[in-house]
Amino acid sequence: MRFFIELSYNGKGYHGWQNQPNAISVQEVVEQSLSTLLKTNVAIFGAGRTDAGVHARQMFAHFDYDLELPDNLVFKLNSFLPSDIAIHDIKHVKADAHARFHALSRTYVYRVATVKNVFNFENAYALQKPLDVKLLNKACDILLEYKDFQCFSKVHTDVKTYYCELMIANWTIVGDELVFTIKADRFLRNMVRAIVGTLINIGLGKIELQHLHDIIKSKDRSEAGFSVPAHGLYLTKVDYPEIIFKTDLN
Repeated sequence: MRFFIELSYNGKGYHGWQNQPNAISVQEVVEQSLSTLLKTNVAIFGAGRTDAGVHARQMFAHFDYDLELPDNLVFKLNSFLPSDIAIHDIKHVKADAHARFHALSRTYVYRVATVKNVFNFENAYALQKPLDVKLLNKACDILLEYKDFQCFSKVHTDVKTYYCELMIANWTIVGDELVFTIKADRFLRNMVRAIVGTLINIGLGKIELQHLHDIIKSKDRSEAGFSVPAHGLYLTKVDYPEIIFKTDLN
């Protein structure tokens, strides 16, 4: 039987989601905990990869298990896991459901702190320079005109296409933070952080708004702006078709 596990994590202490040969990952820690509690080797497959230091408010992964799940497995996992990883739900899904390939969309948020705050400096990118929010959102309108985002992708990746279907891209003011929200069917490696860095340069007046067209059309990473730090980035939502779910397991 196949199950989806819904979790969140603070990425500060991990070298990303995916297993690494010489570094600790979220996937490794969850797999070890599941394997211990289920008394068998369990492999999990995530909805995507988050880079080192990136957080997830909602991540899904799937795993297979042939026996009935133990009672209170969510509670037991949370008692077993470190404090920076939390399990929220485990759902029975159809046998061919895939956490990555069946995802309809993913939503990321990037937080920019506009004033010095001793309580969020590890959770948001501190930038006290004034940004033109209206200009930032005009840049978002330009982003939504395109589908090929090779210029924002890490070089030497193994993807077959750089096309992504953007659904949402906008900036909002939330308290003393600027929050960038972006939703798409898929994302390239480092894409969100490179977009945010480029848009910040536009908001600071370092790049002309209309030059964003040229940057995107160039398909050249060196033409785009800097990559903002990982600690301000959050995967916040992964959407799936309801048809893949069977029953909730509490």
